[in-house]
Amino acid sequence: MFKTDVLIIGAGAAGLFCAGIAKQKGLNVIVIDHASKLAEKVRISGGGRSNFTNIDIDPQQPSKHFISENPRFCTSALSRYSAQDFVQWMRAKHVPFHEKHKGQLFCDRSSEDLIQALLLECDAGASGAHVQIMPSCKLEHLNHHDQATPYYEALTDQGRIQSQAVVVATGGLSIPQIGASDLGYRLAKQFGIRVTPTRPALVPLVFEPQAWSSFASLSGVSLPVLIEIGQGKKKTSFEEDLLFTHRGLSGPAALQISSYWHEEQALNINLLPHLDLGAFLLALKQQSKKLLLNELSTQLPNRLAQTWSHLNPEWLKSMPDLSNKSIQHITQSLQNWELRPQTTEGYKKAEVTAGGVDTRDLSQQTMQSKQAGLYFIGEVVDITGWLGGYNFQWAWSSAFACANGLASQLNKL
Repeated sequence: MFKTDVLIIGAGAAGLFCAGIAKQKGLNVIVIDHASKLAEKVRISGGGRSNFTNIDIDPQQPSKHFISENPRFCTSALSRYSAQDFVQWMRAKHVPFHEKHKGQLFCDRSSEDLIQALLLECDAGASGAHVQIMPSCKLEHLNHHDQATPYYEALTDQGRIQSQAVVVATGGLSIPQIGASDLGYRLAKQFGIRVTPTRPALVPLVFEPQAWSSFASLSGVSLPVLIEIGQGKKKTSFEEDLLFTHRGLSGPAALQISSYWHEEQALNINLLPHLDLGAFLLALKQQSKKLLLNELSTQLPNRLAQTWSHLNPEWLKSMPDLSNKSIQHITQSLQNWELRPQTTEGYKKAEVTAGGVDTRDLSQQTMQSKQAGLYFIGEVVDITGWLGGYNFQWAWSSAFACANGLASQLNKL
């Protein structure tokens, strides 16, 4: 039997970072993971270079970058351990990185540099404490013994583990091919912790095949757009690149909006967000004798313009032959294109899982649940960030809050 201060279930970003910080605080830690490879999601993220944070996060108003039934829950952790704090940590570990786009930071060489830094954190320091990592270790059951000195007992296929506290860092349901499972949600429910409904997020959108047949041939075409969902104060919009696929839409614009999309909702897409298209076309009507198709091919990807011309014969008219009403209709169709997805590509293609362990049952200061000694961090919690490093920052921040909470609690015992 193994004995330790803290058992962490899940050796991903949040689990490993929490283990390292807890060790620096003088706690002995065992980390188990059913997978043979550690931190596989870190390894494959960002095209193999891991978009590990975003320096544009506003720690005072992080809810604008995160979705949840209570997005303000993440404010405490994100303000106490910010993106700038993690950047300093990366520099201290001598991991080279660069900013790519909109505050997104990536490793210069490989995400393997980040993984090795996380493992180094688990080995570093002279606290006298240690971290033991057990890959290929399957949790079979977790029991809580409510005695004079309460403790948890984990039954695994590598033996029993006894600990004073347990941290669930098992991630979500996304990318099951690398081992994602519902273990974290099952553990929450076992101990009476509420779980909000889960769904794929940051995921490509799919349309009914017949409705999409006219656009399927555009697979691979990409362009910057403004994409919106909802009305009034509930409207959400992103200005990002949109990618056409055989089945629907992908690229940053579609992935971002997918986190907010629910079945039956319509999307509105402005394919030319930086152009006053109506005024542009009215001016061309006076100045050009070219076909509308030829003029709009200078503003849109050629394949997209050609496809649109097949759907609307007006595109094959010369500019002087277009009526003002036609110009108004064309402008509306391109700058307020309404689409209704049928579904998403599901967890297999989703980058993260929305929903999860209900924040109402967690402490925003320590990530401890209402079940004493049981903590939840990272993606398993109902906190989901935007595309671009926000979810990794939530992993670091929630892990840091948890490690400090563990030290404060266990060092008193």
